[in-house]
Amino acid sequence: MSFADVAEEACKRGPKWSRRYGPIARKLVLIGIFVTYFATCSCYMVIIAKNFAQVVDYYLGYNINLRIYIAVLLVPTIILAYVPNLKSLAPVSMLANIFMGLGLGITIYYLVIDLPPISERNLAAPISTLPICVSITIFAIEAIGVVMPLENNMKTPQNFTGLCGVLNQGMAGVTLVYIIVGFLGYFKHGSEVEGSITLNLPHDEYKSQAVKILIGLAVFFTFGLQFYVCLDIAWNGVKHRYVKNATFANYVLRTVMVIICVMLAVALPMITPFVGLIGAFCFSLLGLIMPILIEIVTFWDKGFGKYNWKIFKDIIIIFAGIIALVFGSKMAIEEIIESMSPTPQNATVINGTSKLGMTATDAVVSAINATIASLTTGQPTLST
Repeated sequence: MSFADVAEEACKRGPKWSRRYGPIARKLVLIGIFVTYFATCSCYMVIIAKNFAQVVDYYLGYNINLRIYIAVLLVPTIILAYVPNLKSLAPVSMLANIFMGLGLGITIYYLVIDLPPISERNLAAPISTLPICVSITIFAIEAIGVVMPLENNMKTPQNFTGLCGVLNQGMAGVTLVYIIVGFLGYFKHGSEVEGSITLNLPHDEYKSQAVKILIGLAVFFTFGLQFYVCLDIAWNGVKHRYVKNATFANYVLRTVMVIICVMLAVALPMITPFVGLIGAFCFSLLGLIMPILIEIVTFWDKGFGKYNWKIFKDIIIIFAGIIALVFGSKMAIEEIIESMSPTPQNATVINGTSKLGMTATDAVVSAINATIASLTTGQPTLST
């Protein structure tokens, strides 16, 4: 069963008041997964472009607008999106894992040499940065869209869960890598650390340039897997209208989706706030709040365990999800507006109005106009 199937069946088999909401729950989950992974694909475009841009700009001797790099990715991304099915993407995914492993190894090498004294680093960040931190963490670790499909396709799905199951083993390894790279990245670069640690590597060394190319290619090849999740949902929603020309319609849909994905990346070419917004708004709903609502409906008639411990656990998780959703989204949107605003860097937005009197709406409009101008002239006019 997929995530959407579980949501629908939980409502249908739950208490009487929830049974009529089964189809609605299914649609909400499908829409949520589509929006989440589609936005993730756009974020991948920014990460790929930034890694390639640093290498190319170094050899060119001048900087090209990042939006140009993202636009250039359109054609190869469409070609990748034309891969017919997940089975055909398996070799590409394996290649991405090899590239990512090599890039990660060289990156850690750079992070452990010439470390500064620990006294030069702040041991704690301001509490105001906690929501965006939680949002980015959720984005990095959450994989709700692929967890159940992975279990369904295992030869022995009973080994997926449990204390030492496949899920916990895999996530423990991934979490450990995140902790090591995150700690070393901040230890080495402090507040100058970028949204992607590879962007902090030297520009003029072959090893670091190789890392940026490897990581860029790895993320590019991973794009196909994330994109297939969106494609599957979109195609299942419209394929009944194109029975006669199904193959042609399917590839037209792929093309249109990639074009929109790239356009979104061109409009928002920044990593940290983009990732934070996806994590806060999308993954908080899908990965924290929705599973808890499904559990509540499932155990409504059966009971929530001794002393109703499950309902207390659910309330805590929902509260954490709402906090991440509201405050994480707020901070991410403010950072996006500030990044795209053509106002001086020291003009910050307070209660929707910058210190120079520009409202947040005016900032967005001005940023869009400046974006169009930069694409027309080929010269960077916005801070990314």
